[in-house]
Amino acid sequence: MVRTADTLHESLDELARLEPAFAAVLEKHGRPEPRISPPGTITLLRTIVGQQVSVAAARSMWAKLEAAFGSPPDLSKLLAATDEEMRAAGMSRQKAGYIRSLADLVLSEELNLDALPEENEEAIALLTKIKGIGRWSAEIYLLFAEGRRDVFPAGDLAVQIELGRLMGFEEKPTEKQLREIGERWKPHRGAAAVLAWHSYNSAVL
Repeated sequence: MVRTADTLHESLDELARLEPAFAAVLEKHGRPEPRISPPGTITLLRTIVGQQVSVAAARSMWAKLEAAFGSPPDLSKLLAATDEEMRAAGMSRQKAGYIRSLADLVLSEELNLDALPEENEEAIALLTKIKGIGRWSAEIYLLFAEGRRDVFPAGDLAVQIELGRLMGFEEKPTEKQLREIGERWKPHRGAAAVLAWHSYNSAVL
């Protein structure tokens, strides 16, 4: 798990033992704190609402959605809503489709967010049945909402840039290259991503 400081720090200590570059990040920038999102439909709804818009816009859109469909939004009402009702709540036709997809999968019990498979790839396959939720979004959910220790969002741009820099790549590594090099960090790859974001954000401050 990477949902608590203790478990995250255990993984970071192991990574520092494996990679001098990781040890140097911890020495220079200190330890990152765990990032936690609540598990369940609300986090996935917020993910859909926040896609491709600014933080401020996402906050405004979420407020409109709650005003129209309850706080938290009622999945049955979301599933039955027309495009016009969704648009009045700030949702584009595309986002409305994604929201209905999530609501349908959860209400039909095809997707049980309280009992996702323990095997990460199986859990990702289920989550990506939701329209608008790709592999990256599924991995971020499993990492921060469920705290899965070895989930590795190697397709994340900042993770690619920073781990490439730390590992001495001349150019930004591809997702495939990063997954290959990350094999030696198992089962602590989630903490490697957290450390990469920490280093990346610290470097640009």
